[in-house]
Amino acid sequence: MPKRLILVVDDEAAIVRLVRATLQADGHAVITASRGEEALALMDEQRPDLIVLDLMMPGIDGFETLRRIRSQSQAPVIMLTARAADADKLKGLSSGADDYITKPFNPDELAARVTAVLRRSGGAAPAGGRTILRYPGLEIDLERRQVLVNGEEARLTRTEWELLAQLAGNAGRVLLQGELLTRIWGPEFRDETHYLRTWVSRVRAKLAVGDDSAPVITTFPGLGYRLELPPDD
Repeated sequence: MPKRLILVVDDEAAIVRLVRATLQADGHAVITASRGEEALALMDEQRPDLIVLDLMMPGIDGFETLRRIRSQSQAPVIMLTARAADADKLKGLSSGADDYITKPFNPDELAARVTAVLRRSGGAAPAGGRTILRYPGLEIDLERRQVLVNGEEARLTRTEWELLAQLAGNAGRVLLQGELLTRIWGPEFRDETHYLRTWVSRVRAKLAVGDDSAPVITTFPGLGYRLELPPDD
C-alpha cells in the first residue's frame, strides 16, 4: 500500500505524539489538529485518506466534527476516545465513523485498525476500483507495483513509485502540490514545489512510450498534477 495521509485530531498533546509516531513508523504521513474547526480546514486543504478523531475537544466536539466531515467527504474515520459507553460507540458508528477505539489503547492495535480500514476503503485503487490502468504502450499495475512501457518493465525508484501510485490511485483527479508533498515526503515538505517538479519530470520520462507520445500526467501550473484516465474511460 502506498503511503497514505492520516489526519489525527486530539487536544491531548501526548496522545497526538504517540499516534503520530505509531502511524509514521507504519509508513504513513501524518498531519495533526487540536480542534474540530482546525481539522475541517485541513480536510479541505489536504484531503487526508483517513482521520483519527477524538470526541472531547474544545470548540465543536467530535460528533459535530464527524457530522461536518461527512457532509463533504467519505474519507474513513476512526474515533479514538476515552468515552467507552455503548451509547457513545453506537452514536459514533451510526454517525458515519468506520471504527471506534477507546483510550487507553494499544498502539499496535491502532496501527492494525488503520491498515484494515484503509484496505476496506480501497484507498489505493483508482477510479472504478481497478488496480490496473492501461494506456497505449503503457500499463500501470498498482497491486503488483509494476509499470510496463512498450511491453518492457520500467524500473522506478521507491520515491518514483510512491509518486506514481498517488497519482494512479486518484486517476482523473487533480492532486494539489502540497497534498502530494505531504503524502510522500511529509508535512515539512509541503511547500517544496520545486522538489516535486523534479520528481514528476523523472516519472514522466520513465512513462514515455515514444518521443511523440502524449503525457499521461497533466500539469496544472501553480495547482497540482493529474494522471489522466485511460482512453477506455
